[in-house]
Amino acid sequence: MPSLSSISGPTYVTSQLLVQQTAYKLSDKIFSYSPDTFDLDVAVKEWAGANEKNVHGETTTVVPLQTRAGAGAFALGYIFSKDFDLAKRHVPQTLLAPSLSLRHLRASLDQLALLYGVSSPFVAHVAAADYNAQHGLGADYATALHIAEDLGLALVASSSAYEVQHMSLLATLLASVLPTLHIYDGIRTARESLRVVDALGEAHVARVYANVSKEAAALNKRLDTAGKVVELLKAFNNELGTSYAPFEYHGHDAPETVLVVFGSAEAQLAKQVATALAAEGKKVGTIVVRVYRPFVEEAFLEVLPASVRQIAVLGQVADAASVEDANVQSALYSDVLTAVSFTEKLSQAPEVVDIRYAVTDAHTPSSIASIFNKLTSKGEAAPVAFSLAAVEEAQQYVFWDVDNSSAVASPVAVGKLLETEQASNVHVHQTYDNLVQGGVVRTDIRVSQKSIEAPYPVENADVVFVGEEKLLKEIAIVKGVKAGGKLIVRLPNFKEDELEKRIPAAAQKEIQEKGVELYVLDSSSSPALEKEAGLLVEVAFLRVARADITKFDSLSADQTALTEAVNALDQSVRKVEVPAKWAEVEGAVAPLVDSVKPNSFVAFQKEEEEETSSLENWQSAAKGFAFKEAYGTQNQLRPDLTVKTYTIKVKENRRLTPTNYDRNIFHIEFDLGDSGLTYNIGEALGIHADNDPEQVLQFIQAYGLNADDLVQVPSREDPAVLETRTVYQSLVQNVDILGKPPKRFFESLAHFATDEGEKKKLELLGSKEGADEFKRLIEEDTVTYVDVLDLFKSAHPDFNDLVRIVDPLKRREYSIASAQAITPNSVTLMIVVVNWVDTKGRTRYGHATRYLSGLAPGATITASVKPSVMKLPVKDTAPLIMAGLGTGLAPFRAFVQYRAMQKAQGKEIGSILLYLGSRHQREEYLYGEEWEAYLDAGVITLLGAAFSRDQPEKIYIQDRMRQTVTDIVKAYIQEEGSFYLCGPTWPVPDVTAVLEEAIAVEAQESGRKVDPRKEIERLKEAGRYVLEVY
Repeated sequence: MPSLSSISGPTYVTSQLLVQQTAYKLSDKIFSYSPDTFDLDVAVKEWAGANEKNVHGETTTVVPLQTRAGAGAFALGYIFSKDFDLAKRHVPQTLLAPSLSLRHLRASLDQLALLYGVSSPFVAHVAAADYNAQHGLGADYATALHIAEDLGLALVASSSAYEVQHMSLLATLLASVLPTLHIYDGIRTARESLRVVDALGEAHVARVYANVSKEAAALNKRLDTAGKVVELLKAFNNELGTSYAPFEYHGHDAPETVLVVFGSAEAQLAKQVATALAAEGKKVGTIVVRVYRPFVEEAFLEVLPASVRQIAVLGQVADAASVEDANVQSALYSDVLTAVSFTEKLSQAPEVVDIRYAVTDAHTPSSIASIFNKLTSKGEAAPVAFSLAAVEEAQQYVFWDVDNSSAVASPVAVGKLLETEQASNVHVHQTYDNLVQGGVVRTDIRVSQKSIEAPYPVENADVVFVGEEKLLKEIAIVKGVKAGGKLIVRLPNFKEDELEKRIPAAAQKEIQEKGVELYVLDSSSSPALEKEAGLLVEVAFLRVARADITKFDSLSADQTALTEAVNALDQSVRKVEVPAKWAEVEGAVAPLVDSVKPNSFVAFQKEEEEETSSLENWQSAAKGFAFKEAYGTQNQLRPDLTVKTYTIKVKENRRLTPTNYDRNIFHIEFDLGDSGLTYNIGEALGIHADNDPEQVLQFIQAYGLNADDLVQVPSREDPAVLETRTVYQSLVQNVDILGKPPKRFFESLAHFATDEGEKKKLELLGSKEGADEFKRLIEEDTVTYVDVLDLFKSAHPDFNDLVRIVDPLKRREYSIASAQAITPNSVTLMIVVVNWVDTKGRTRYGHATRYLSGLAPGATITASVKPSVMKLPVKDTAPLIMAGLGTGLAPFRAFVQYRAMQKAQGKEIGSILLYLGSRHQREEYLYGEEWEAYLDAGVITLLGAAFSRDQPEKIYIQDRMRQTVTDIVKAYIQEEGSFYLCGPTWPVPDVTAVLEEAIAVEAQESGRKVDPRKEIERLKEAGRYVLEVY
């Protein structure tokens, strides 16, 4: 790791090293949320350990922390501590983190923004990096854009390593005005080693900071935040002699199409591609967003050419599903659309389009050029191949190897040797894919006479080295060799007659067609060098790629081994004649992947120590809670649950039935916010409800517990997960203490009984012989765990044993009563409160319905999504026959909403027969006004409502169906519709009987012989007879 003093002038660095240098020099404390392999704080930790001084004359304190729920509280506690040294109030506090940590830091950043008037300056340097299990690592900017917008934070972006130091410094200065995020590409730009010719040294950083800070302090107090940011940026430019702006235009002088971009790779590529296309006469340009928040509309409109007719926003969204979802807009699009819509500067309002891309999508010159081509083409536009001239003029090399190869470090060693050439600019970047061949490493090296910006993999390499021949069978490596280029393959124990067996057919054909020169490296030809295989790879590569280099001293301190490697070259490296017949190779070839996906920053750890879980006492739990970093304790959102959970807020909670009616049926709607929760039509929402706090406190007092004691217990769902909670929290959120105990609980509790009579009674209840008594307790008396513990007072397990024998709280699932295509930011449920009076005269309530009915707007809950058998038919024209009893109407509300949207879009939809059943129309005509409106609009074809107790004779849902059997015959059988029933189980036989009657009627009319029961079974298998009953 270089010392602080060594970073100055022309030097080889990475972006994240320059970010850390600025952070260390200017900060009082650095709070780091860097996952182990991200290396966002390696340098600052080393400098702090060496007592390097910052510009304030002190050693910067580095506080490594873990990403978890509530992250950021430690930093807030320090900044607003009563013991905080007020003499340091002007000194910046800094956070280093990847963007994947921002969602956990949101609450703390929100609180900081609210209290910023009495806070120290705060800046967060954020590496845009997130991980997706399917697609690997991606540069996530969207999270930062949304958080900056929602919380009122400043957001500054670095477009390349050449300016990342300046932007780190600017962001720290902006922190004197408002809390600031500085974001940069954390996947490639952050980790690529390259030469920065004008890196600021320690003294220069201190001078710029001091001088611009004085300017910031003298800013006109009457200026709004945007005005202060603009003035501070001017002062910064004056000090450095730069011309940075909130928005920067590149391209044609009078463009008709302009692409607006945000992000490191996006900015580097868009400005170069736009400039190149403009030089060809294409009327295109690009605006690079440097300062996203505050979004200074005047500055944006100032750089927007008056000639523009079309503005395309390259906006990042979460994933591929969001790219396809027309209801999703990128954050950047909304700002650009607003700025353009309300300006009078433009004589003609341009069209604004949102070109969305996912976090894991990587851009190249070709992808950006294809976007421009699509925007400027009138018809369908195919993707185009495009290359940057400056990059193609560079020497480009690629190394492929498995991560446990003895030569895996060779590419970096080659890069270090090339860096010794004073006139060259060397770029070195490594990509790890741990899912291919047990771990593959790709290293790209570019060598150019000029500084270049190339934030994408080498596409046309002059020389490619393959260290493991098996990779040729899985990856299209030869595709990346330019025509007439060179390919070196390491083939131990190579024999000429085995060449065609060891080089796959697909590779043979492409080698011949592209005129690639093929070289074989056989390290086994020199047994003495087996232990120095890496050294042999390095000198062999340089012999083929750079014959002009004759001095290899920097490759190894062992000059004897180096000499042996050089002397072995003639024997180990040979050029192989490529047979002409390789061009004629035919036959089926398995498809190869074009490249690898980055899914790690380090090689795959092949061996891991198994962790053991244990039940700890409260003292150990307290230590883990107080010293989380030391004990590896994490706060997580229900880590015990095997499903993905989300935090959402109550938006509306209103009763649908009259308050004096004995059934409380209510409509509850949740605001999804930025939770990321998505759902499909017919799915269910899992509610992770809390126990009643009042009843929990009563139990704690009666059982003799201390509500505030800390306990550490293993999760029942996953014993490897240890959760730290207070006794009160665990009983409210984790343990089903107010639930119905199973038989095994009585059996387990018997072991703790000290009274012999109680012990025998518990053993009986847990046995087959006590089945009738157990049934009476559970079904008639409806006892809970608490009731049983109160009934058998001598059975008094301690808390650790209690949570072991009591079941964990389980989620309750309710059919979703909304379609996300209609309400993208909310989800709705319709629920009836379950209540009854037990044998002791106590009113009891269902666990989740009690919890939900009492939630006020703004309350947060934990939820998950469960797939369902309730799915719309594939064909929009297929009829729907739906029967819902009471709250069983919920999924059908979503079905009808979606079909109504399709109809409004001009699509043809099938007929809808909706049958609903409840007791009274006046009290329980649930969503009645909606159904009537849909009927009037022609969305619902037939509405069969059965109110069983509104007339002397009871009318049920099956009666309404039988009255309209002709309609069912047409929709269900003749037009091949689908039938759905949702609600209690009791009407299933009667409803099914009506369907069988319809089948028989149609069969008789058509002269066919059909067994109605077998036909129902066939329809069930075809997904056209769907029941969701309880």
